[in-house]
Amino acid sequence: MSKIISFLFYAMIAILQSYAFSAKSQISLNSLLNEMVSYDAIAVFPTPYYRAAQVSSYDRRTVSPFLPGWFANNDGGGYVRLDTIGGRVEKVLFEENGPGVVTRIWLTTNDKRGVLRIYFDGNPYPEIEIPAYDTSAFPIDVGKALSLKHTHYDKDISKTGGTTLFLPLPYSKSCRITFEEPDYSVKLPRYYQVCYRQYKMDTSVRTFSLRELQSLHNKIAVTNNLLLAPKTFNHGIKSRFIVNSANDKPLTLPKGNRAIKSLLVSISGFSPEKYSELMDSIWIKIDFDGTECVCCSLSDFFSGGKGAPSMNSWYFSSDGKGSMLSRWVMPYKKTANIRLESHGTLNCKAAFTVYTDTFDRTENAMYFHARTHLEKNIPVNNDYDSNTNLDWNFTTINGRGVYCGDLLSLYNHCPDWYGEGDEKIWVDHDKFPSFMGTGLEDYYNCSWAPVVAFMTPFGGAPRADESSSHGQNAFLRTRNLDVIPFNNKFKFDMEMLSWHKGVVDYNVTAFWYGSIGH
Repeated sequence: MSKIISFLFYAMIAILQSYAFSAKSQISLNSLLNEMVSYDAIAVFPTPYYRAAQVSSYDRRTVSPFLPGWFANNDGGGYVRLDTIGGRVEKVLFEENGPGVVTRIWLTTNDKRGVLRIYFDGNPYPEIEIPAYDTSAFPIDVGKALSLKHTHYDKDISKTGGTTLFLPLPYSKSCRITFEEPDYSVKLPRYYQVCYRQYKMDTSVRTFSLRELQSLHNKIAVTNNLLLAPKTFNHGIKSRFIVNSANDKPLTLPKGNRAIKSLLVSISGFSPEKYSELMDSIWIKIDFDGTECVCCSLSDFFSGGKGAPSMNSWYFSSDGKGSMLSRWVMPYKKTANIRLESHGTLNCKAAFTVYTDTFDRTENAMYFHARTHLEKNIPVNNDYDSNTNLDWNFTTINGRGVYCGDLLSLYNHCPDWYGEGDEKIWVDHDKFPSFMGTGLEDYYNCSWAPVVAFMTPFGGAPRADESSSHGQNAFLRTRNLDVIPFNNKFKFDMEMLSWHKGVVDYNVTAFWYGSIGH
């Protein structure tokens, strides 16, 4: 009976997804919630196409890498302009015209007093009014997964607090987000990031309303439950293998137009004190249709980097003892092979359980990729006005694809915070980054360094060994509605700024979908 129920559940999800992602379907809050909890959605290049971008409070002295101010760090003071609306002075944080969707609102400040308003389609009256610089005070409760409170959050409205809202806010014509300060003569840091999609003008989008949100109460509950307790695919063809990591023996999956839907690896036969070393030295490699697309250590692919801590998120689960699960969908046309490769002297046995299923391939279907690269002794600097600072490259990808997230596993040799720098993400033919950030911890959906360990469905900090941030650390961010499509090129740099000069060792694993040969 449980197998029948499981089959019916996945059949229902497939029907909902086929409707939600049809090019002829209207984009709405309902369809976006379907997309948010679909593992299949990001494996296909988006139709209708959208440009993904971010507006933030970054220091507006940052204009060009060839001009002074490229590393300017007053990132809590930027905004679009001041408007007078209904006799009120409101600071415009975000304004975009045309059909689109706000996919993420990240905020933090050290005094939350004021009023946040969101206007749609030129309406002079806000659809959403929040009595604080705090999306957790949203007028309707949208659940723990869609509305995150950061680890340093204080419930007192006059004190520090950071939040991230993942509830999608679609709009047909325009969206404007403002904040009314209680006293504009007092300069308070208002850090923010707004991620959004910009569609072509002929795209049909139904504008968000609180009334529709209320009508989707049950759907919101289901979405939260799925994000917090992901369903692991467990039907189709089940393949079981037990191998010795020293054999480097490829495991051949069922042939044909299929996709890996879930991948469980359990290792055994090792001393517990060698677990961390083993997870770093055993690499998983996956090739699709004859080309290697995944090349990472077990710790970097499954388990939050160095030390392989336990973690649980939308795409990954690991118990920190040797059992690891991936829920990424990995399509292939003809063949898929997996193998383990030992990069050290340690050995283990590994049991693989892989579920594959048929895949409805179109010309927009893509291949899953995961790659790791390491650099030691990268200089970090606390002279933010110097243009001699470093933009360190997380990853550069050529061709067409969709960027889905990254793991940063690092050792910080500095005495304290190393992540003062901002992300700079260049998409296709950008003259200025489409994503200009406000700090490394902000990018990873937290705030106010140093960071403590935490996890959410969208990633977090699997490891933070010392309260000062010295030593071993790890950050993970995976993307649902805030994925980044690109047609020609994707380039992700991070400013190497810190509180004190020093060096760090960075090990970055990037996750994306694209064509073979990226």
